[in-house]
Amino acid sequence: MDERTIVKAYKVPLDPTDRQATLFECYAYVGICVYNLALREWARQYEAGEKPSAFALKRQFNAMKHARFPYVTEAPYSVTEAAFRNLGNAFQNFFRRVKNGETPGYPRCKRDSRAFALRDTKVERDRVRLTGVGWVRLQERGRIPNDALKYGVYATVSRAAGRWYISVLVEEPAPELQDRHATIMGVDFGLHALAVCSNGRVFENPKALTAAQVKLARLQKELARRRKGGANWHKTQAKLQRAYAAVTAIRTHTVHQVSDYLTQEVRPACIVLEDLNVSGMLKNHKLARSISDAAFSELRRQVEYKAAWYGIEVIIADRWFPSSKTCNRCGTIKSGLTLSDRTFVCDDCGFTLDRDLNAALNLAAYGRNRQTGGDCLGS
Repeated sequence: MDERTIVKAYKVPLDPTDRQATLFECYAYVGICVYNLALREWARQYEAGEKPSAFALKRQFNAMKHARFPYVTEAPYSVTEAAFRNLGNAFQNFFRRVKNGETPGYPRCKRDSRAFALRDTKVERDRVRLTGVGWVRLQERGRIPNDALKYGVYATVSRAAGRWYISVLVEEPAPELQDRHATIMGVDFGLHALAVCSNGRVFENPKALTAAQVKLARLQKELARRRKGGANWHKTQAKLQRAYAAVTAIRTHTVHQVSDYLTQEVRPACIVLEDLNVSGMLKNHKLARSISDAAFSELRRQVEYKAAWYGIEVIIADRWFPSSKTCNRCGTIKSGLTLSDRTFVCDDCGFTLDRDLNAALNLAAYGRNRQTGGDCLGS
C-alpha cells in the first residue's frame, strides 16, 4: 500500500460582502504595520549589538501592544503572529543568500500589502469560515477539499487586481507510481516555442506580456495624466492592475499546461531539462522582457515538484551541453549555428530537422546516456 502523501496549494477567489472586505483591509493594514515595526526594531537591536530574533520581538510586542498599539487588537492574533513569522523567514532567506555568496537583499519595509494569515479556518463546499470575519462565500464551489488545513496551519487571504483570494495547503495521497511509462522525455525551452518535447509535442509561447504592451502603455499614460489619489486615478489604476493580472493568468495557465502534460499525461520514467542560466540571460537587454515573460524558472520548478509527486526522475543537463548545436544522427557539433537558424542542417551527414526538436532529442539521448552509460546520440 502506497502511503506517500503530497502537499497541494489551493487558491480560490472569495466573494465577500462590503463589511467583510472592509475587515480584510483592516487586517491587512494591521499585518503590514506590525511587520514594519518589527523590522525597524530588529535593525535597532542589531546596531546596538544585540541578537534579535522573530520570537523575542513577538514576545516584546505582545507585552506592550495593549498600551502602545491598541489598534492591533482589532485583528485576530494570527495576523500579528504571521507578521513575525514572515519577518523571521525573510531574515533566514537573507542570511542564506549571504552565506551562499548571492545578492543578499536585506528585508525592507512594506509600503503596500493586501495579504494576511488566519488560523482555525473551516472549509465547506461553497464557503469558508474565517476567524473574526465569519462565513465568506467562495466564487468557485467545491474546489477546496473539505478536509483542507489538516496540513496547513494558516490560511492566507490576499488581494490582487481588486479581487480577494484564499490560499490553503492540503495534504493528499500521492499518485500511484506504477503508472509511469518506460520512456525518457527531453524538453527544450525557448522563446520561439515555449517547450518542444522529444516526442514531437510543441507548446507555443503565448508571449502574454508582449501582446499586452500596447494596452499597458496606454493605461500607464492615462494613469500619469490623472491627479494622483483622485477618483479617476484609482479607476485607471484598477484597470492597469486587471491588465497585468490577465497577463499573469495567461502565463500561469500555460506553465501549468506544459508541466501537467509532462508529468500527468505522459508520465515518462525520466524528464531531461536544460540548466538555463536565466539570471545571466536577463542581462541581455534585447531579450530580457521576452525571457521574463516566458517564465523558464517557474516552468522548471513546476516540472520538478510535480515529477516528484509521480516518482518521475528529473535530470538537469549540464549547462554547457550543446543540445541545439549537436546533430542527433552523427553527433557533429555545428559551432556556426545562430539564434536565427530555425532549422538544423548537419554539415557532415546532411541531417535536417527543426532546431528545437533536434535539441529535445539530444536532451533525451543525454538522459539515456546518464542512465545506461551508452552512446548519447540517436533518437
